[in-house]
Amino acid sequence: MQKDTDNSTPPAATRRLAKADRKRQLLDTALLIVREEGADRLTLGHLAVRAGVSKPVVYDHFATRSALLIELYKWIDTERVDAFRDAMAKTTLGLEETALILADAYIQCAANHTDEFHAVGAALAGSEEKSAVFQELLDNCVQMFVTVLKPQAAPTVSAAELEIRCIGLIGAGEALSGALVRGRHDKDQMIASFASLIRGALR
Repeated sequence: MQKDTDNSTPPAATRRLAKADRKRQLLDTALLIVREEGADRLTLGHLAVRAGVSKPVVYDHFATRSALLIELYKWIDTERVDAFRDAMAKTTLGLEETALILADAYIQCAANHTDEFHAVGAALAGSEEKSAVFQELLDNCVQMFVTVLKPQAAPTVSAAELEIRCIGLIGAGEALSGALVRGRHDKDQMIASFASLIRGALR
C-alpha cells in the first residue's frame, strides 16, 4: 500500500465551496495529477497540496486512496459517456453514420491505454472493488448505446430486446478492442467490423 508521504503545506487561504463543488474541484485536480505526473503520484496528501486545501478536507470526501481512485475512475468514464450521448442527441444522422461514429468512438477509447482512464484503472488493478465498478461502468455504457441507437432500431425491435443486443455489442466491442491492443488487426478494420455489427443488431 502506498504511503502518504507528501508533507507540503497547502496555502492558508482556501475558498469555501459547497460539498459537491469541492468534490468536483478535487476530482478535477486529481485528474490533472494523473495527466501531468502519473497515477502513482495521486495520493491524498499530494491531492491536498495541489488543490490548495488541508488534508482533512480531502479525507472528508475520500477516506482512502482506493476510494479516490474509484471515484475518479467512475467520474472520467461517466463524463465521456455523457458527453458522447449529448453530442449524438444533437444530431440527426442515419444508421450508417451513427454506427460508424459510435464504433469509432468506442474502439478508439477502449483501445487507448495511454489515457487517464486506463492509468487509473491500472492503479486499481487487483482491488476487489474494481470488478464491481467495472460492471457498473459497462452498464452505463449499455444505456448510452441504447439511447444513441434507439432512433435507428427497426420497429420490430422492442426496448427490452434492444438492451439485450446492446449488451452483446459492448461485449463485442471489448473483444475487438482487446484484439487491437494485442496487434492482431488494423484499427480501421476493427472499427468497420464493429460498425457492421452495430448495424446488424438494429435490424
